[in-house]
Amino acid sequence: MSKTPVKIGIIGGSGLDDPDLLEKREEKFVTTPFGEPSDALIEGQIRGVSCVLLARHGRKHSINPTNVNYRANVWAMKMLGCTHLVVTSATGSLREEVKRGDIVILDGFIDRTTKRQLSFFDGQEGHPAGVCHVPMHPAFCERTRQVLIDSARELGVPVHERGTVVTIEGPRFSTRAESEMFRSWGAHLVGMTQVPEAPLAKEAGLLYATVAMVTDYDCWKDSECVSTGDVLKTFQANVWKVKNILVDAVTKIAEQDWTEIVRAAKDLVSSNIM
Repeated sequence: MSKTPVKIGIIGGSGLDDPDLLEKREEKFVTTPFGEPSDALIEGQIRGVSCVLLARHGRKHSINPTNVNYRANVWAMKMLGCTHLVVTSATGSLREEVKRGDIVILDGFIDRTTKRQLSFFDGQEGHPAGVCHVPMHPAFCERTRQVLIDSARELGVPVHERGTVVTIEGPRFSTRAESEMFRSWGAHLVGMTQVPEAPLAKEAGLLYATVAMVTDYDCWKDSECVSTGDVLKTFQANVWKVKNILVDAVTKIAEQDWTEIVRAAKDLVSSNIM
C-alpha cells in the first residue's frame, strides 16, 4: 500500500500568518459551499513540503473572532487536499506557572461560544447530508500534537505539553468574575478561536493540532489586566518560537507515514453520520 502524501494547512492567528514561511508561493481565491474564506489561500512549500497558509482574521486583521467564517476556512483546506491542519493561536494564561511568552500544545477545549456555526451538517442545500455526531475525544490529533512537542524540545523552546483552553466569543476580554470561573474549572488558557475550528476540522477528517502562545494573564491577577498593547508587545517578542516550531514540525510530519491515521479520521466521520 502506498504512503498517503501529506499536505499541511496552516491557519495563522493574530500576526502568525507570515507568507514568508512559504517558498514557491501562489495565491488562490476559492469559494466553498459555506461562503468565502477569510482571505486568499497561499499555496507553497516549506522545505519541500506542500503547505497552504491562511490568515484566520484576514491579512489586514479585519475580521473579529466571532465573524470568522470558520466553516469556509476549514472546508477550503479540505478542498485543496490538506491532510493536516496545524494552527496557531494567541491566548491568555489562567495559571501562574503558564507564563507570558510560553508555548502550549493544546489537548482540550471548553466551548463558551454562543453565536457560531458549529457543524457542516446543517441540513442546508449543497451541504453534507445527515447529522454528524462526531466524537470529540481526543479533541486534537495526538500524533500531530506529539510532533509539535518534539519540535519544540529539539529547538530548545520550553513547552507545556498539555493545556485546556476556554473559547469565548470575543472580541472583548474576560471580566474578573469570568476569569475566576474559568480558573475554577481547571482550564489553563482562554482564547477566542479554537471553537468551532477544532470540531469542524474533525468533521472534515483533517488531523488538527494547535500551537498556542501565551500573551497575557487575562485579568485574574490583582497586579495585571490584559490589554491589546501588552498582548502585541509579548507576541512580537516571542513569535519566532512559533514560526520555528511550525517549520520544523512540517518536515517531521512529512517524514512519517500517516496513511492509517488519515483513513481513521475519515472513517470516524462517516461512521457517525445519521
